[in-house]
Amino acid sequence: MPRLVSHIKLYYQLYLMVLPAFLIILLFNYVPMYGLQLAFREFDPSRGITGGAFVGLEYFQRFINSHQFWDLMRNTFLISFYSLIVGFPIPILIALVFNQIRHAGRKKFIQTVAYMPHFISVIVVVGMIMIFLSPSSGLLGNLFSLFGLEPINFMGKPEYFRSIYVLSDVWQHAGWNSIIYIAALAGVNPQLYEAAKIDGASRMQQIRNIDIPHLLPTIIILLILNAGSLLGVGFEKIFLMQNAMNLPVSEVLETYVYKIGIMSNQISYSTAIGLFNTMINFTILLIVNRVAKKTSETSLW
Repeated sequence: MPRLVSHIKLYYQLYLMVLPAFLIILLFNYVPMYGLQLAFREFDPSRGITGGAFVGLEYFQRFINSHQFWDLMRNTFLISFYSLIVGFPIPILIALVFNQIRHAGRKKFIQTVAYMPHFISVIVVVGMIMIFLSPSSGLLGNLFSLFGLEPINFMGKPEYFRSIYVLSDVWQHAGWNSIIYIAALAGVNPQLYEAAKIDGASRMQQIRNIDIPHLLPTIIILLILNAGSLLGVGFEKIFLMQNAMNLPVSEVLETYVYKIGIMSNQISYSTAIGLFNTMINFTILLIVNRVAKKTSETSLW
C-alpha cells in the first residue's frame, strides 16, 4: 500500500487524466450492480430494492422451466453466432485491402465511404431496410414487379430475418471495426515489405507472411471479447425489426427482458433473466480465454 501511494504521488498527473474515465466506469458499470439483488428478491416498490422477501433462485428456476426458455436461447445464440461468423472476418479483410492501397487520396476516400454507415442511427438503418424490402413499394418489390415476379415480404418471413439482421449490421459496422486492424498494420516495419519485394514475394505472400502474423494478437483479443458477448444481441435493432410474423425467430433474451420487465412490470423476473444471460457470457469468456492462452501466447489475462 505505501508503494502504491508513493507511485500515485509520483505520477499524479497521469492518474488525474485517468480519473474521469474511472469515475464513469464506476458510476455506470459497477454502482448499478447493487440492483442485481432484485434477481433474488420479490421486488416491492414500496419497500425499495432491499425490502422485498428473499426468494433465492426461484426466478431462475421459473425461467429455465418456462416453455420459452429453449426458443429464446436458440434464437439468441443463432443470431449471435451468425453475426460472429460472418461479421468478424470482414473487418480483417477490409483492413488488409486498405493496407494494399498506395494512393493516399484514393485510400482516404474509400475509407471515408466505408466508415460513414457506422454513424447512421439504428432507427434510420431499420427504416431503410423497411423501405428497400417493402413488397409493395420497396426497391426489391419494384424490381420483382418489373420482371413479372411475385414480390416477397422479406420482413414477414422468419427464414430471412437472421440474414437481413446480420448483413445489414455488417454493412453498417464492418468499415468502422476495421480501424483497429488498420492501426495494427500501421505498426509494421516498412523494411519488411521492402525485403519481401527484393526476395520476389507477391502481394498475397506479403499478406500471408507479414500482415496476418502482425494481426494475429489483435485478432485473438477481439475474438475473445466478441465470444464473451455471444449471447449479448443488441436490443434496439432487433426490437425495431420485430413484427408478429417474424417473432418466432426474432424474440431474443434482450427483447424478452424488456417486455417482461418494463411492459409486464415483472422487475425481479427480468433481472434474473438478465443476470443469467450475463453469467453465461462470462462463462464463455473464461473458456475462450483459457483456450486462447493454451493454444497461443495471447490472452486477456
